[in-house]
Amino acid sequence: MRSSQNRRSAIKNIIAGTGAVAAAGTLSAFTSPATAKPEPYKLKGNINHSVCRWCFGNIDLDTLCGAAAGMGMKAIDLIGPEEWPIAKKHGLYSSMCNGPGVAIPNGWNDLKKHDSLVASYSDLIPKVAAAGYKNLICFSGNREGKDDVTGLENCVTGLKKVLPLAEKHGVILCMELLNSKVNHHDYQCDRTPWGVELCKKLGSENFKLLYDIYHMQIDEGDVIATIRANHQYLAHYHVAGVPGRHEPNDTQELYYPAIIKAIKDTGFTGYIAQEYLPIVNDQDAQIASLKASMLICDI
Repeated sequence: MRSSQNRRSAIKNIIAGTGAVAAAGTLSAFTSPATAKPEPYKLKGNINHSVCRWCFGNIDLDTLCGAAAGMGMKAIDLIGPEEWPIAKKHGLYSSMCNGPGVAIPNGWNDLKKHDSLVASYSDLIPKVAAAGYKNLICFSGNREGKDDVTGLENCVTGLKKVLPLAEKHGVILCMELLNSKVNHHDYQCDRTPWGVELCKKLGSENFKLLYDIYHMQIDEGDVIATIRANHQYLAHYHVAGVPGRHEPNDTQELYYPAIIKAIKDTGFTGYIAQEYLPIVNDQDAQIASLKASMLICDI
């Protein structure tokens, strides 16, 4: 019990310290990025931090990138070719590139979608490589009556048509693990073993999984043990609190310092991205929230 209380106190101290910094005016630069550039926060240097763009849609990308870079983040997730120049202006890497605008339910498990997907990904893969990036997101699609074996084999059939191009350009196709219980009903790649089996069948270092901690806590739990057992198939991580998909603080059931340490201990050197929905609506408060969430994960 004392240990649990100490953990909660530590997180509260981090957040309280963040609030004090904001109150002191350190975050004032975020409100007027054109007139002042904030100094980077002194992070521990063990984690490559990123942020998912879509979660902060009410903040324009230029401001978000400036804020992220100012607090010491190295990357931004889920932006496409038209947005890459803005990220590069702020020295941010595109750590998980957006797919070709395909809806999540319409993925590689459907043979009827393959021609369109092959054309779209064949166009995008060279662009990702030319921009200097590696990770490109993809999805299994919804089951729509397909059993897991059929869906798996369909994904193998389709992905084998684009993997040679990905291998040629050094791009890693990353299929995201999403929960089918709360957010993405009927999504097929909703368990780590299914995704790992797909990786094994494809047998390519250019196909891996995007392990979304929020989603997998909902559908399978046992997060740390799963990461330790399957880390060689996991190219990227997303962070959010459970339940509610909000800030990963002590209002949530997951203790992120331990999870992030477990990821680091596997030898992971990629990016860990904040993909939560801020509780607050105010722009300055959202940026302060992002910093606090990043610091919780900065082990």
